[in-house]
Amino acid sequence: MAEKTFHCSVVTPTEKLIEGEMTYASVPAWDGLFGVLPSRAPLLARLGLGELQLHNAAVDGSPGGEQSFLIDGGFVKMADNNLTILAERAIPADQLTLTDAEAELAEAEARTVPADAQNLAAQQTKIRQDVARAQLKVRMAKDIQTQGI
Repeated sequence: MAEKTFHCSVVTPTEKLIEGEMTYASVPAWDGLFGVLPSRAPLLARLGLGELQLHNAAVDGSPGGEQSFLIDGGFVKMADNNLTILAERAIPADQLTLTDAEAELAEAEARTVPADAQNLAAQQTKIRQDVARAQLKVRMAKDIQTQGI
């Protein structure tokens, strides 16, 4: 019989955010979301910007639950029923505030690049990435508020 959980760890360059048994994960790869269930085939993928959703397994009478993280870049590996997420940046959703996220979005949208700037395309791309990251923070912060967490 297949196992009903898999081990998961989420690590950034500065800290280990979570380690434990999960029943499901929704992972933001650079080319879209993919789901992970126990006994999934091995994989290695590049992470993109998105929301990582983890469904904690019920352990020792605890009911389990869900956790979300804003992920921005890195790699994910699934092998031998172990999911390892090495993220360049990861922020627990419960640490996001709507006020801060909206301020970050307004600041990113207000930024402009002079037409004669060096590396014009690179600077415009950076602004688009900052806007996308801020929009995701706003959406996740609103979700947290709606859930009453």
